[in-house]
Amino acid sequence: MIAQDQFDKEIALIIANAIREDVGDGDHSSLACIPATAQGKAKLLVKDEGIIAGVEFAQQVFHYVDPGMQMDVCIKDGSKVVHGDVAFYVEGSSQSILKAERLVLNAIQRMSAIATKTKHFVSLLEGTQTKILDTRKTTPGIRALEKWAVKIGGGENHRFALYDMIMLKDNHIDFVGGITKAIQKTRQYLVDSKRDLKIIVEARNLQEVQEILKSDGVYRILLDNFNYGDTRKAVAMIGDQCLTESSGGINEETIRQYAECGVNYISSGALTHSVYNMDLSLKAV
Repeated sequence: MIAQDQFDKEIALIIANAIREDVGDGDHSSLACIPATAQGKAKLLVKDEGIIAGVEFAQQVFHYVDPGMQMDVCIKDGSKVVHGDVAFYVEGSSQSILKAERLVLNAIQRMSAIATKTKHFVSLLEGTQTKILDTRKTTPGIRALEKWAVKIGGGENHRFALYDMIMLKDNHIDFVGGITKAIQKTRQYLVDSKRDLKIIVEARNLQEVQEILKSDGVYRILLDNFNYGDTRKAVAMIGDQCLTESSGGINEETIRQYAECGVNYISSGALTHSVYNMDLSLKAV
């Protein structure tokens, strides 16, 4: 995963670009009718239930828009919320509150939905040793927010992007001419480029698992679209040589069975690409 300082930079970029996109040369609706000196207060009202996520992000947004705004946090990220809860109050310039409102709501609604879904998947894995991972199937431009929400929901982050881990998937293997060749070339690339990156290799069947195990330096084997029986066989074959990950069409109905096959990780794109935003509103008080 990327370092914390790089993650913080990603969040700062998201805020700056989102405000640029939404505000442009000014919030003329507010500028037209709200006096510059007007002070106001608003609350984040929950109209749904689930896991709240994005409160800390909201603090960063409000500070970016106007360092003079003050937030009173009532419910922290990762907490269970129900209809009628108030997650926080924000007080300060009325113009500034309105300027930040849409970005704050859009982010918290989506982050909370992701955290809620992740928490549900985590609960389905209770009693096993398997951990849930996200993927790169995120909304372009706001990956850092969505992966942050997965962590808040109790999941773990897979690689952040193409640059922080190597994953040799079917197309890499087919383009280069085979698994062993792909691993050899990758290991040499890491030596030549003086990079220290973990290597994950995708296997499509048990024969490919056997071939991967003949090479050193593989951190994790991704068992792609394996059935339960072959997953158990693959886990037994791999043993302690490297970690295991199941992926490919795994859902709420099947995730427990895959975990019981003994894999270390299950990755699911559904955590980030198939969610319904939590219903929230920012109301003046």
